[in-house]
Amino acid sequence: MPDRRWIAAAALLMLAGCSTGAPMDATTSANNSSAIKSTSIHPTAPTSTPRTTPATTSTTPPASRTAAQVFAAMSEAQRVGQLLMVDCPSGYVADATVAAITRDGVGSVILDGTSDKSVSQTAAITAALQQSAPASVQLFVSTDQEGGLVQRLQGPGFTRIPSAVDQGQTDPVDLRTATAAWATQLKAAGVNVDLGPVLDTVPTGGGSNPPIGDLDREYGSTPAVVTSHGLAVLSGLTDAGVDATVKHFPGLGRVAGNTDTTSGVKDTITTRIDPYLAPFAAAIKAGVPFVMMSTAIYTRIDPNNPAAFSRTILTGLLRNTLGFTGVVISDDLGAAAQVAYLSPGQRAVAFVAAGGDMVLTVDATLAPEMTAALLTKANADPAFKALVDAAARRVLQAKQARGLLH
Repeated sequence: MPDRRWIAAAALLMLAGCSTGAPMDATTSANNSSAIKSTSIHPTAPTSTPRTTPATTSTTPPASRTAAQVFAAMSEAQRVGQLLMVDCPSGYVADATVAAITRDGVGSVILDGTSDKSVSQTAAITAALQQSAPASVQLFVSTDQEGGLVQRLQGPGFTRIPSAVDQGQTDPVDLRTATAAWATQLKAAGVNVDLGPVLDTVPTGGGSNPPIGDLDREYGSTPAVVTSHGLAVLSGLTDAGVDATVKHFPGLGRVAGNTDTTSGVKDTITTRIDPYLAPFAAAIKAGVPFVMMSTAIYTRIDPNNPAAFSRTILTGLLRNTLGFTGVVISDDLGAAAQVAYLSPGQRAVAFVAAGGDMVLTVDATLAPEMTAALLTKANADPAFKALVDAAARRVLQAKQARGLLH
């Protein structure tokens, strides 16, 4: 039987959205697999830690503004822009990303694809992106820094992080300490949101699970282990001043297809009172600021819509039942096969109509179509405009909490 990590390395080539990355050749995959096996849970400091160059030489911090003040001064188009997170390659500043920020008012970015740039080089990239945004409303800059086969930033100054399976075998106290060190590296690189931890539980003996289990992205095979170690990672990120994003609600641990590369992916097990929801409930109680929605269809909750487009799941279950009041972000709605039956604009509208806040697309060139669709719908439908405005307020409140409003 082939080694499971070789299968996982091959499967990584197909990831997109919350697990997107530049393809690796066989040599790189083999080297990374070897590195993962030899990596300790304890972060090791590089022999020469790259230093970042401040974006400004001013010694006086700008005065902060409240989310309410910023919201009141915005046009509806500017509010819509805050509802998008678009791709930027991890290794350079892409023209399409800058255009989305400057032309379409996009308020958040995901660094996508594996990068060997150092902490200081990555900081220069994120600083350039921030300079493209209005000084008064800075960007959320995110990436997938989970560990193992899903670690986007791997250059000098970034510790090679073990997989979630390996993290799940260490003491949660040690994991929190280690995560804080890894997150400090992210913060130095200008990344203020980590698209993790993964709170999907993959049961033992459940068969192939392409998006999570086949890639060693789960902390354990029971909700209790996933909860204890997922909360340790959440706490470590918070300790370092980086916002955490738990994913993929309501869980991808029991599906047999990857929504990024396969359509018609369904979970036929999860219910509204499922024990596998416990890690998400615990993270919400702990104050996690972001929750990412799955795009799988959960037939026992809403058989007609992917979770990201389901008001029953997003508003009913996540917000009303579990009490989440923070920012709800989608899994990739730009290139994912699961949502290809709708146009990009329809995807954005469907997500916000379900109660979502931030549309993630790994294709930045889709920003004009998505923002135009949202703005057109908001201008024509007062009820939808109210949803857009509520989402923009939540995003701005999260930015205020992270010190991004000036």
